[in-house]
Amino acid sequence: MREASYWEPLEDGKVRCRLCPLNCIINEGQRGSCRVRKNINGKLYTFNYGKVSSIAADPVEKKPLFHFWPGSCALSISTVGCNMHCRHCQNWEISQADETFPYLHDATPEGIVALARRYGCESIAYTYNEPMIWYEFVLDTAKLAKEAGIYNLLITNGYINEEPFRELAPYIDAMNIDIKAFDDAFYMKIAGVPGGEPSRRTAEIAKKEFGIHVELTYLIIPTLNDGEKEIRTFARWVVENLGDDTPVHFSRFFPHYKLAHLPPTPVETVEMAYRVAREEGLKFVYIGNVPGHEGENTYCPKCGKPLIVRWGFKITEYNITDDGKCKYCGEPIPVVGRYRKKRYDGMWW
Repeated sequence: MREASYWEPLEDGKVRCRLCPLNCIINEGQRGSCRVRKNINGKLYTFNYGKVSSIAADPVEKKPLFHFWPGSCALSISTVGCNMHCRHCQNWEISQADETFPYLHDATPEGIVALARRYGCESIAYTYNEPMIWYEFVLDTAKLAKEAGIYNLLITNGYINEEPFRELAPYIDAMNIDIKAFDDAFYMKIAGVPGGEPSRRTAEIAKKEFGIHVELTYLIIPTLNDGEKEIRTFARWVVENLGDDTPVHFSRFFPHYKLAHLPPTPVETVEMAYRVAREEGLKFVYIGNVPGHEGENTYCPKCGKPLIVRWGFKITEYNITDDGKCKYCGEPIPVVGRYRKKRYDGMWW
C-alpha cells in the first residue's frame, strides 16, 4: 500500500480519483471502481503497487504487436484490478480481483528490469489486466527500463485521463489499445463505462504527440459490435485520425465469462471486417484468433506480396529488408526494428 497519484481531497473526508475518466468520488473506507484504490482517512492509496499476478516471457506478436521488433521477446507482467468490467473479459480472475487474490507475488521495479535482462527480453509488456490502474508501479518500472535500454509496451484499454498519460507517455515505446466498439451504448452495457472517446483520445495523443508506436485491437462479438456500418465507421476513424498505416487487429470472440451464452464469432464475420477496413484505406489489417488464416500475414501495400508470414505467434517467413523496405518492390514498410529470430524457453513465475 502506498499513496496514489492523481487524486484530490473533497469535503467530508471524501476524495476524487483523477487517474481515469471515471473520476470516482470515494467515501472514507471505500474503493474506486477499479477495486485497488481506497480512501483511508481522507487520502487515496493504491493497494496493488508491486503486486504481480502473472509473469511470462512472450513473443511480442502475442500482445498483439505485429509491427514492433518482430520475433522479439516481451517480459509480460500484470497485477489485479481494472477500471472496466467487460462481460467477456478473458482474464476476469485477475481484472475483477483486488489485492486479496491468492497468487500474488511481491516485486520491485528493479527486480522486473533484472528479470527482463535475465531472460533476454527486449521489452517489458504491462498486460493481461489493465496496466493504467497499476499506474505508479508501471511508471517507476518504465523509467528504470528506459534507462536500461529495454522497451516498454502498454497493452491497454487506453481509458486514462490526459494528465497522467502525458506523464507516462515519454517512457512508452509501443501500445496496443483495445477499442471495444464504436458505440457508446456498448461501452456502458458491456464494459461498464460511459463511452469510448477517452480510449480513442489516448490513441491520438500517443501517436501524434509522443510518436509512440500504436496498434489497435477490435474484438468482434456476435450481435453486439459486429455490424458492417459500425466497423466501417471505426476503420474510417483510424484512417482519418491515426493514419492509414496503423495496424488494426480484428479478433474472433469465443464464449467466456458473462457472455458464455453467445456463439463464437463466425470466421466470415471477421473476414468481412478485414475487407471493410481495407476498403476504407487501412493498409495493415489482421485477423486474430484464427490460426493459420492468411489474414495473420503482413502484405506489401504496393505489390501485394507477403512480407511477414505467421502461424499464430510464430514467424515462418520474413521479407522486409534491414532498412525497412519490401524485398520485392522497395516499398517502405512501417515496422519498428528488425526481425529478431529467437527461440522461447517459456518462463513462468
